[in-house]
Amino acid sequence: MFQPFTEENDQFRKTVRAFAEKELAPHVDEWEESGCFPNSVFKRAGELGILGAHFPEEHGGGGQDYWFSVAKAEELPRSRAAGVGMGLLVQSDMATPVISDIGTPEQIEEFLKPALAGDKIVSLGVSEPAAGSDVAGIKTVAKRDGDDYVIRGQKTFITNGTRADFVTLLAKTNPDAGAHGCTFFLVPTNTKGFVVSKALKKIGNKSSDTAELFFEDMRIPARYRLGEENMGFMYLMQNFQTERLIAAVSAVAGSFLMVEEAMAYGRERTAFGKPIIKREVWQHKFVDLLTRLESARAYVYLTVDRYNDERYVRKVPLSMDTVKHISMCKILVGDLASELADTCLQFHGGWGYIEDYRIARAWRDQRLLRIGGGTTETMRYYLAKILGM
Repeated sequence: MFQPFTEENDQFRKTVRAFAEKELAPHVDEWEESGCFPNSVFKRAGELGILGAHFPEEHGGGGQDYWFSVAKAEELPRSRAAGVGMGLLVQSDMATPVISDIGTPEQIEEFLKPALAGDKIVSLGVSEPAAGSDVAGIKTVAKRDGDDYVIRGQKTFITNGTRADFVTLLAKTNPDAGAHGCTFFLVPTNTKGFVVSKALKKIGNKSSDTAELFFEDMRIPARYRLGEENMGFMYLMQNFQTERLIAAVSAVAGSFLMVEEAMAYGRERTAFGKPIIKREVWQHKFVDLLTRLESARAYVYLTVDRYNDERYVRKVPLSMDTVKHISMCKILVGDLASELADTCLQFHGGWGYIEDYRIARAWRDQRLLRIGGGTTETMRYYLAKILGM
């Protein structure tokens, strides 16, 4: 079996595991009920070096490679609430990598370093009511006006959106150019014209706040433009690969936890005279699912190795072959996690339908994987194009 982790990785993993099990897990029931975990969690994660381990030291990070982010994503599910992990991963792997890639020294000082330290909370503003996976269809517009940009529009499904200090925002600067008319901006949320319309109620990931945002003729200085004008879609496609890959890593780890807990339940739960884990039909189901899950983890690790080599070792743009494998990983893990969660819930019988059992929460939470970061259908459509179909 491919073993990518070093002793240093393992030490970092222990730090994240202790954080998840001792500082997060005891409180997640309360946070699920309230619909949000405290801002102090970001600060604590920053203090432990969890948010920035895989960022360059000059950007406020730990100067490590991507395997540190993998170790982090594999341990955060031990908090037993996917919403907490999602909020932290948006901060560390979705809304900030593009700042590290193309930000100016001033933008890195003002936005990236405080985010990696947990002093500022960030959200990624891409999805809109009529443009989710179809990013080219966004309607939010940023118009140049002297030394400023005036932004008008709306974003939705924005994780960390109710309490973000700034938004890594994608807007149209050339509305007639489709995907090639998009530009990234760094938007402080204390700017006049920024409005949190409402917090959205979700069926899962409840401890993570999700918001609908409005930008009402919001004026920001041109120095907050991130990268070149009209190049935002190209930057986003690179950024999406990080989001999709880390989601697959986290989902594999969460799936293993689901199986472990289900099997532990099956050893204690007796029906018709013996523990239900002793029933051959269930033994075969779990053997088959674990075989497929081990295969999925191996495939994800090999894809991470390619990604790490290109982005962190050789520091070159991701190859189309790596992009292909990332999309395949997301499809594979998304479908498998859904099947596995449903099987584990069924194994619990009626208790699986009761919220006091963690499998009910896991069953709801995992469903987002086939939607967020590009739906499974979009992934298949994209892959068909890559494969020349």
